[in-house]
Amino acid sequence: METALLIWSFALTLLLVVGAVWVFDLQTRLRRLERRYDSLFSSEEDPNFAAALERMAVRFSKMNARTERLGVRLEEMDRTLLHCVQGVGFVRYSAFEDTGGDQSFSLALVDGEGDGVVFSALYGRDATRVYAKPVEGWTSSRTLAAEEEQALTGARRVVIADAG
Repeated sequence: METALLIWSFALTLLLVVGAVWVFDLQTRLRRLERRYDSLFSSEEDPNFAAALERMAVRFSKMNARTERLGVRLEEMDRTLLHCVQGVGFVRYSAFEDTGGDQSFSLALVDGEGDGVVFSALYGRDATRVYAKPVEGWTSSRTLAAEEEQALTGARRVVIADAG
């Protein structure tokens, strides 16, 4: 009989401890929830739930208006960036047989739509000549040398890589 009483006492004590831990956990969660509630709704003098929702609606509408303004600004920047130099292609080569060291070069500078210019500098022993040829839509109205085409192709790869 004493053994049964001891087992029942132990079981009830265990249930009491589990219940106390459970109550303590619930109280902790309730305090945390009350703090969150207070931080949301007690910033004004009126702790009215409807007033708090109205304040939140005003904040959301302000954020929405700002987001729309940022979207418009982003579109403007995208349109502007289309006309900035986005692709650069550079090729060094030896233009003449009597000069070495690949001192000549072709440089292509184009925007996102393939408009820009190809510069070429031909280095010789006696003089260096610089040429510029316009580019529109990835083609030039002037005949491009192989090195200039290579520079333009390199610039196009940069633009396509950035767009993808």
